[in-house]
Amino acid sequence: MAEGPKQQMPARRKARKRALDVLFEADLRDRPPVEVLAGYIERIEKPRPEHLGYAVSLVEGVAAHLDRIDEVIASYAEGWTLDRMPAVDRNLARIAVYELLYVDEIDDAVAISEAVELARQMSTDDSPRFLNGILGRIAEYATR
Repeated sequence: MAEGPKQQMPARRKARKRALDVLFEADLRDRPPVEVLAGYIERIEKPRPEHLGYAVSLVEGVAAHLDRIDEVIASYAEGWTLDRMPAVDRNLARIAVYELLYVDEIDDAVAISEAVELARQMSTDDSPRFLNGILGRIAEYATR
C-alpha cells in the first residue's frame, strides 16, 4: 500500500521552527537574537514565506523579554539551571513561555503542545516530557 503525501507542517509550527533556528544560533554564538535574525532574513529567498512574520515576532518578543522569560523558566525548572538544559530545549522553552505570557491569541495548550512536538522532532528522548512538565507548571501558575 502506497503512502499518501506527507502532511504539511502548519504555518505557525514552521514559524516556531524558524524562530528556534535563530534563537539556537544566537544562543550558541552568544550573539543578540535580533542581530542573528537580520542575517537569517537576508538569506531567505524571495518571495518570503507567509509564516516569516510570526517567526520574526517570536524572535523579537523573546529577545525583548529574555531576562523575564529566563527568570520564569529558571524558577519552574526544578533542579535544572538554564545552562544545564540542552540548547534546543532552552530555546523551545523560551518561545513557549513568550507565547504563554505575551501572545494572547495563542492558547496555553497550543503553545505547550507545539514546543513538545518540536522537541520530539529535534531534541532528546526526554525533552518532550521535560518541556511538557515545566511549561505546564508555568501555564498553571505564572499566567494567572
